Amino acid sequence: MDMGRERLTRGLLLRLGVLLTAACVCVHVYLETSWRGAPAAPALGRPTKSSQNWGRQSRTKQVSAEAEEQDRSIKRRISYVRTLKKDSPARKRDEDREDPSPPCCPPPHPRRKTPRWHIDLEPWASESHSLEDEAKRFLNYITTPQMSCASLAGVEAAEQGANGPWAACLDPNYSLTHRIESKHCRVYSFGLGVDDRSLERFLARAGCEVHCFDPSLKQPHLQKDEMWLHRLSVDWRDPNPAIVAQRQYANTKKLATILNDFGHRQVDVLKADMESAEWKILENLVLEGVLDSVGQLLLELHLHWAGFEVGGDDPSVVRYWFSLLKELQRANFRLFHVHSDPAKPHLFLHKNILNASSAYTLSWVNTQWKP
Repeated sequence: MDMGRERLTRGLLLRLGVLLTAACVCVHVYLETSWRGAPAAPALGRPTKSSQNWGRQSRTKQVSAEAEEQDRSIKRRISYVRTLKKDSPARKRDEDREDPSPPCCPPPHPRRKTPRWHIDLEPWASESHSLEDEAKRFLNYITTPQMSCASLAGVEAAEQGANGPWAACLDPNYSLTHRIESKHCRVYSFGLGVDDRSLERFLARAGCEVHCFDPSLKQPHLQKDEMWLHRLSVDWRDPNPAIVAQRQYANTKKLATILNDFGHRQVDVLKADMESAEWKILENLVLEGVLDSVGQLLLELHLHWAGFEVGGDDPSVVRYWFSLLKELQRANFRLFHVHSDPAKPHLFLHKNILNASSAYTLSWVNTQWKP
C-alpha cells in the first residue's frame, strides 16, 4: 500500500517537472523571439551602428556640398580670367603687375558736381527792394576791377593799352601766355555780323587756334585770315530735334554741345557779343558747369532791357543780373577789364539811372584754371 503511494507521488512530481520544464522552454522561446524583433536601445556614450551610418551619410553630404561650392568658385575664377583675356591682354598684364594686397587707403574719388536747376539769388540790396539800390550795387560791381593784369591783348593793344573794348589778359601769372608759347591756345568768338575781329586776328597771329562763330555766314565752314569761320552760334538750349530734322544744319547750340561736336575740352578765351542773349547763355554755362572749361571770359552786357526770356519787375531783373555775376566770382573768375562805349545811349532798363551806359564790355580771368 505504501509502495503504491510512493510511486504515485513520484509520477506526479515527474509530470509536474516536465510541465514546468516545457513552460520554461516556451517562455524562453517567446522572450527570445520578442528581443530579436524589437530594435535595441542605444547605449549611453557609445554610438550605435545606425547612428554611425547616419553620421557618415551627413558628413558625406556636407563634404559633397563643400566640393560643389569650391568647384563653382573655381569656375567663376576661370570665367573671370577668360573674360580678362578676351577683353584686353594689356589689361591682364597690368593686373599681373599689380600688388594683390589692397592699399591702406583708397584713392580719393574726384568730386562730382551735382546738377543744378537754378542759380542762387543774392539777397536784396536793401529792404525796400528798390530799383535804385539794386542798380547802384550792380553798376558798382561791374565797374570795379577785382584784379590787375600786367599785359593786355586787345584792339590796338600796343597803342591803346587798356582802352580797347575787348581785352585778353597776357599776364604770365596766368595760363594764356604759356598756352600761346606751347601752341595749345584755343579761342572761341561768338557774334552776329561782327566786322571788328582785331583781337581774334592778334591771337591767331600769336599762334592760337581761333574759331569764329557767326550764323549769318553763307558757308558752313570757312578758313580765312588764319581763322576758322563757322555758320553757327551759341544759345542757352539746343534746337528742337523736330526742327533740326527739317533742316540740313542747326545754327544755334549750347556751348557744351559745340565743344563736344568739335572734340574740344577747353577754351582759353571765350568772347561773346550775343545782343541781349548773354544772360540766359551765362546762366546755362553756370548751371551746366561749362565755366570749368574756360580760361578767360570776354562778354558784352546789354542793359537797356532785361534780355531774352528774363522776366520779373525791374528790381528783380537787376538782382538776377547781379546774382549771375556773383556765380562767376564763385567759379574763380575775377574781373580785370571794364569798357563802356560813350557813344551808346545811357539807358538802364529804359531809364536813365546813375548815368549808366546801355552796354559794357567786361573781361574775366579764371584764376584757378589749369588746362
